[in-house]
Amino acid sequence: MILATSFLHNENFLRVLYIAAFALFIYGLMGLTGPRTAVRGNRIAAVGMAIAVIATLLQPGEGNWGLIILGVAIGTAVGIPAARRVRMTAMPQMVALFNGVGGGAVFLIAWAEFDNTGGYAHPAGLHTAASGPVPTYVAVFSIFAAIIGSVSFWGSNIAFGKLQELLPGRPITLGSLQQPVNFALGAIAVALGVIIVAGSHSELIFILMLLAAAALGNAVVLPIGGADMPVVISMLNAATGLSAAATGVALNNPALIVAGMIVGASGSILTNLMAVAMNRSIPAIIAGGFGGGGVVEGATGAGAFEGTVRSTSAADVAMQLAYARLVVVVPGYGMAVAQAQHAVRELAKALEARGVEIKYAIHPVAGRMPGHMNVLLAEADVPYDQLKEMDDINPEFPRTDVALVIGANDVTNPAAHTNPGSPIYGMPILDVENAHSVVVIKRSMNPGFAGIENELYYKPNTSMLFGDAKSAVADITAELADI
Repeated sequence: MILATSFLHNENFLRVLYIAAFALFIYGLMGLTGPRTAVRGNRIAAVGMAIAVIATLLQPGEGNWGLIILGVAIGTAVGIPAARRVRMTAMPQMVALFNGVGGGAVFLIAWAEFDNTGGYAHPAGLHTAASGPVPTYVAVFSIFAAIIGSVSFWGSNIAFGKLQELLPGRPITLGSLQQPVNFALGAIAVALGVIIVAGSHSELIFILMLLAAAALGNAVVLPIGGADMPVVISMLNAATGLSAAATGVALNNPALIVAGMIVGASGSILTNLMAVAMNRSIPAIIAGGFGGGGVVEGATGAGAFEGTVRSTSAADVAMQLAYARLVVVVPGYGMAVAQAQHAVRELAKALEARGVEIKYAIHPVAGRMPGHMNVLLAEADVPYDQLKEMDDINPEFPRTDVALVIGANDVTNPAAHTNPGSPIYGMPILDVENAHSVVVIKRSMNPGFAGIENELYYKPNTSMLFGDAKSAVADITAELADI
């Protein structure tokens, strides 16, 4: 028994466990590159995390096992039912919420270590062999983790509130004061962190630093318009990963370092790719000017966009689709809300049986989180090779007979090209207006999440099929059977 216990706590054995965990993290991440392997990749990474947790718990002198078991039990009791019951339409909110929980855990750990070390003055509670004051690099990484973790926690909560419509989706700004306020809050948080690293043991200063970071997290995300939210979620995810990695350095925990760096690096790459796709600037996000342009009043058909909106019927749409050669389906959040992905797949099968070529146009920020449409369509067994990214599908629209827009609003709005006063001006969009015919399935003429009117609806080649997306698509499929 003593021999087995000694072996389990052996430093080399623990290193082997960590190496195995890291390999599974990376292998699992590779599986997330495609819908077909994503579930398996998630499970592999979960096994790696379980191994990393076990290795951490086997560290000599590791914490109170009773509290650890209680914490794991509470987390399991909350997390599993929440994940199983969440609807796909609410998945972006859950991603934002869970990301916030990660950031919150990081700043609470940093706070606890500050208390345990007497204000980073003593090594107790830290995994360091030092016998004197805590090394400066440990204090620096702990302060970094505390600030970024707090920003991520509060920013993610604001993102959750906007996505859940507990807060207005429109930008909430301080006008010309927004960027100076953001800069001041960041400078205050950093200055207080420097004071702590320099030797202050005051818990009040630490709390003030966390509050400044919290205010910064709120101030950065509140000005974000709804259409830009996927990029913000990705950015906050990267921030949480980097703060977790910094905590790992402070605690000398390899699992936190590697897992945090993987999340931070992949999140940063994704944020950059999405920002480029949106023609946005990452520094502008941090400055609080992201998505903060003027908001056009709701869609009423008046003013510059005054004109006739042509309404159509399921029978007319079915006739167009039946005699088309190429149909491009453009999914958006409206499809997610109606849970119409399976109905869309049935319509596509009926058209393919008639020899119609089907493609799906996927905008990088369609929906409310990165990859939202990909996940929904994969759930409905849509062939992955039919999913086309924006740059690949836009040249196809001039030869497209019918572009079927299902609940996608802001990502198809020509105002991004034509209206310099629009908050989405300059954003790359899906050029559906270039198709021979455009059919938009939408509940009403209400604006999308960005709160602006869609010029596409007034184009002469556009017709509107009003109604619930799932019911409308099912009606089209039924009418198709009679042609």
